[in-house]
Amino acid sequence: MIVAIDAGNTRIKWGAHDGRDWLANGALATADVAQLAEAADEWPRGARIVLCNVAGAAVGQRIEEGLRTAGHADLHRFHASAACAGVRNGYAEPERLGADRWAALLGAHVLAGGKPCLVVSAGTATTIDRLDADGTFPGGVILPGFDMMRSALAGNTAQLPLVDGEFIAPPAVPTRTGDAIVTGCMHAQLGAIERLFAPLAATPGALCLLTGGGAPRLLPALRLPVRHEARLVLAGLVRYALSI
Repeated sequence: MIVAIDAGNTRIKWGAHDGRDWLANGALATADVAQLAEAADEWPRGARIVLCNVAGAAVGQRIEEGLRTAGHADLHRFHASAACAGVRNGYAEPERLGADRWAALLGAHVLAGGKPCLVVSAGTATTIDRLDADGTFPGGVILPGFDMMRSALAGNTAQLPLVDGEFIAPPAVPTRTGDAIVTGCMHAQLGAIERLFAPLAATPGALCLLTGGGAPRLLPALRLPVRHEARLVLAGLVRYALSI
């Protein structure tokens, strides 16, 4: 049994996997990290646990304390490396790549079926990473997530408050401030993804794999081959666990 844990800035997601399929999944707010011990009580003793933590040392410590309290000792802390499970890391300093980005790339390598893909995680930040058909990760970009963009406008301008609005799809253009903010932030997200996908577009079977809490907002507006993979990071952690 493998239990994969993805501790992010906003949420902690986990999944139990038997090597063939998911048996159970769960999520909680990162602020409620202490509650993870309750979920861990239900996991089989002796399960191989893989932890990907980008929420900071304090959260990681609370998770590990909860796992020990629940009687779990087989813990593997997941970090980026130069190569793993058929994926090669093209970062100038491979170990400095975010662990969640690396896990998503491992998951994408399997799910893309040997085709090139763009791996997009839409959360607090939006990361857009290219994965070539041979498993090479040549690099990627990071930009503020949709909500962070909206908050930055509200926090740094006098007349652009944090208000609700609608995404106005082209060829229409917004005529209210709230709609203009939401539409502008959406175009920034969509445009970055579509621009980085352009070099892959001519390759048959190339697609975008989209994950993260902000994925449902972006999914219907993207104009490219795209598939929503809510458990992409967890799938990569399982792939790692099967390789060690």
